Amino acid sequence: MTTPANPGRRAALCSMATSIGLLIIAVALIVPLASGGFDRHIYYKYVYAAGAAITLLAALFNPNTATDLRERRWHRFEAWSAIFFCAGAAFQFIDGTSPRDWLAFTLAGAVIRIICFVHSLLRGRKKA
Repeated sequence: MTTPANPGRRAALCSMATSIGLLIIAVALIVPLASGGFDRHIYYKYVYAAGAAITLLAALFNPNTATDLRERRWHRFEAWSAIFFCAGAAFQFIDGTSPRDWLAFTLAGAVIRIICFVHSLLRGRKKA
């Protein structure tokens, strides 16, 4: 059972949900690019939005057990990528926008994820 004193299980579940959400977003990106156009398939928008919603829910419910202020800031910075993915999903459903609008938000979210990943690798090497 997850308690505020033992958030390990919830953190593992949120980490898995984030990975699944990012994989769903990747699939939703590959389908229109591989099929030759954004107008051929309409369902990729809903798949992308589902992946963005999963990453946002995982970011909202992921416990932050860090006591260091700097680590808490990195945790919040990583959560911003989910907000960028949700903004990209919103741009898919707004009429009059081009695919580059939601792709720009997707790339911004991906850059944030990559920066946080590199930071966690460097932090792990520093601790060892």
